[in-house]
Amino acid sequence: MYVNRRELRIKPQLAPQERPILVYDAVMMEDQVCVQGATGVDLTLTIAGPGNRSYAFIIDWHVRTLLAAAWLLLATLVFQLGLNVKTHDALLSLLPAFCIYFLYHPIIEIALRGQTPGKRIAGLRIVARQGGTPSVGALLIRNLFRLVDSLPAFYVVGLVCCFVTANRVRIGDMAAGTLLVLDDSSASKSLQRLSALAGASHLSLDGMELVDQLLERWQALESSKRIAIARSLLERLESGTVAGELASLNEPQLQARLLQLVQLGGAAKGGRSPSAANSA
Repeated sequence: MYVNRRELRIKPQLAPQERPILVYDAVMMEDQVCVQGATGVDLTLTIAGPGNRSYAFIIDWHVRTLLAAAWLLLATLVFQLGLNVKTHDALLSLLPAFCIYFLYHPIIEIALRGQTPGKRIAGLRIVARQGGTPSVGALLIRNLFRLVDSLPAFYVVGLVCCFVTANRVRIGDMAAGTLLVLDDSSASKSLQRLSALAGASHLSLDGMELVDQLLERWQALESSKRIAIARSLLERLESGTVAGELASLNEPQLQARLLQLVQLGGAAKGGRSPSAANSA
């Protein structure tokens, strides 16, 4: 089995003001994407090789072929539509079949957030290079470049790229900034939780990741460390908050402020949550 050894590491770093920010530092180790957040917790994803890709593609090819064939049978046997391209019936019989076959990947990948039935069976998932769920635009670009990857036939160009590129990506992945990785259950849950929180919050994705990781590892961190990180985050993310006000808050109050920041997206920035007010 081929083992790739590249690792893309996202490291926290302190700015001159000692506020945690994310910087992207590529560390060369193959076949893994290691996303490291501000709390030092690594989320490691394994890059899929050509064999995994081919297995998922073959499954998806069978699925979309069967779906297209099922529509053609339905159109001819039930709706009595002809398949002759010179007739008007062909528009209603052949066009939906072509749409099912050629639009299968972009529609399913967008609906399933980076997966298809084939990828699920093969245990694969498409992610952005930062480890998160790719955007709709990225998935559309990735699928648009299938026209190039499939040249001259049977995805020869895409397969060759998977063998020679560092992160085992095809041209569509390079254009869209995506990776195909093995779908680890814990990693998926973490990414899904972060996506759900981002949908309910006005914070930036960087800020959301920092707050989410701190809350997730709150009990595992030393008291002095979590207090320092919490105060630094709140000072950075809450507009109008002064250091003196944060210095007077204890651990439960700081945790409540972080929870409020995530849940309300800063709608009540600068104000305390009910639990923080009651514990004051």
